[in-house]
Amino acid sequence: MPGVLAGPILRHIDAHTVTVWLVTSCAEPPDITIEQTQPVAIQVHTDTITVGTHAFVHLLQVSPQQPLSPGTVYHYSLAFADAAMQQQWQQTAADLFYADQQTFSFCFQTQLSNVLHGSCRKPHHPVDDALQRVDTCIAEEFSKQQRRPDMLIMSGDQVYTDDVAGPMLQAIQQLSTRLGLFDESLEGAVISNGSELVGHPHNFYEREQILPQTEVNSPLAKLFFSAKEKPIFTSVNAHNHLVSFAEIMAMYLLVWSDTPWQLVSLNAGEVNSQYQAQFKTEQQALEHFVSSLTSVRRAMAHLPVYMIFDDHDVTDDWNLTRGWEEEVYGHPLSRRMVGNALMGYWLCQGWGNQPGVFTDILAQAQSVLTPNGLCHHDDFIDTLLDFEQWHFTLDTNPPVCVLDTRTRRWRSETNPNKPSGLMDWEALCEFQQDIIGKKAVIVVSAAPIYGVKFIETIQKLFTFFGQALTVDAENWMAHRGTAHVMLNIFRHYRTPPEFIILSGDVHYSFVYDVRLRFKRNSPHITQFTCSGLKNTFPDKLLKKLERLNRYLYSPDSVLNVFTRRRNMSVTARPVPKHKAKTLLNQSAVGQLIIDADAEKVVCKALCADQQTIEFPAQQQD
Repeated sequence: MPGVLAGPILRHIDAHTVTVWLVTSCAEPPDITIEQTQPVAIQVHTDTITVGTHAFVHLLQVSPQQPLSPGTVYHYSLAFADAAMQQQWQQTAADLFYADQQTFSFCFQTQLSNVLHGSCRKPHHPVDDALQRVDTCIAEEFSKQQRRPDMLIMSGDQVYTDDVAGPMLQAIQQLSTRLGLFDESLEGAVISNGSELVGHPHNFYEREQILPQTEVNSPLAKLFFSAKEKPIFTSVNAHNHLVSFAEIMAMYLLVWSDTPWQLVSLNAGEVNSQYQAQFKTEQQALEHFVSSLTSVRRAMAHLPVYMIFDDHDVTDDWNLTRGWEEEVYGHPLSRRMVGNALMGYWLCQGWGNQPGVFTDILAQAQSVLTPNGLCHHDDFIDTLLDFEQWHFTLDTNPPVCVLDTRTRRWRSETNPNKPSGLMDWEALCEFQQDIIGKKAVIVVSAAPIYGVKFIETIQKLFTFFGQALTVDAENWMAHRGTAHVMLNIFRHYRTPPEFIILSGDVHYSFVYDVRLRFKRNSPHITQFTCSGLKNTFPDKLLKKLERLNRYLYSPDSVLNVFTRRRNMSVTARPVPKHKAKTLLNQSAVGQLIIDADAEKVVCKALCADQQTIEFPAQQQD
């Protein structure tokens, strides 16, 4: 059994704290040391959560006695008391060091100038993993003396709990068994506990037969779309939707680390013959994904990583409409499935962003996830569903405000099938207070605040016919109240004059420069959407949508008068060497380069195919 199953992953870093996340197969956490030119005096606080017989999640919070110096490279090492485990770890760690290095390292930055970001990393999508470019960026510090980026911001869909390949599901269940990840009883399902999924006739590619059924469509939709009963979970690829907490935890280990793959063996013969061809195709894509995990794991050990959820981290269309929420949270199995995914998100993503915010949740988690298994499971899920501090702000220059656009929704009171606003009035007011009076700000929103107008029009049309779920109609302009408040924030006289938005979600990349019409002192708003890290949009469809958007919503089009953004001038930066093209459909990680005042904003897409594409700024009208 490998000692370290996943990590180390560098999480929140400031002048007084270094946070490291990892998962081991033994309960004893490692010791950590930090050096600069000499050892740094530190105090270490470690919290451990037991998730299985051989699986323990550790969060190490290191407090140096003297504040860290900005712009300085520090080195850190992990050591285990058990000699055999330490020897094994040294062999593993050697593959996670950069050339001529014998330790892990990080650079603490307060002045941001080089920020990486991305979203949407689906393991079996048939493109390369763009996170490998992060590894290359860090390696160049040692090979070419080029300073590494300041941080990596992952803005949603780091995992896909609702869109799982057959071979990935097989690996998940094998790993869950090997590690003894905690089983759970299930209510409202055709099975009584999670372990019964293994060997169930509907286990592979037919899990919609296990999921709860509901009729979520309005009478108007029945008239126009012949709506019929369908699974609550609306992803079109939900055939292998994860159910149990054990499955969620196993998936995170397999997505973050190469080591757990040593414990599994894929076999297409275990699935029904009608699905074996699909299984083998997915297996090829998945094996390619696994081959890149060492470099991804190395990068995440040397660069601070911040994460926020979007829908696929939990389930497709998560909280999209009030009707969806009423159906899902009113059924014990679907509520449990959402809760299990949120538990996995907290343990593997959210916890490391701002550990101090989760003190109460940590205390409850340690009484729920015990050496004897899960206790008071649903009570813990209730706590997570009620929690309202998933968002966070980094005290950097410029500050980084990461928005929660999933759990504090502005729900429609008139129609349960209308899309909810991505943030409610109270959350938007809190956001405004965080940024008001600042000279510059970087805002992270899972979904673009300024989307492609023609695509938003299609979503609005489907919403009119009660089919918001059909087209994922969740954009900032889809809800009148949210759109009005957000646009008013941009118009406020104390809004930061330099405003940068980082977003993802849509599976293509673009850059918009936005100015207020009829206002002399408009803030400079730049939105950089980069998606996905390992996902793309159907290419032919995107070309048609982009062409129609250009024809119907050109700057001089009268149709712009009917959009909520009519008082704003939106200029798209072109994709170089592609006439009239503004949408980039490639797997990529975004690189934001800014000067000290954030007045000059350079946006690059570091593509998985090794291309680097810069979106050139255009003259504003």
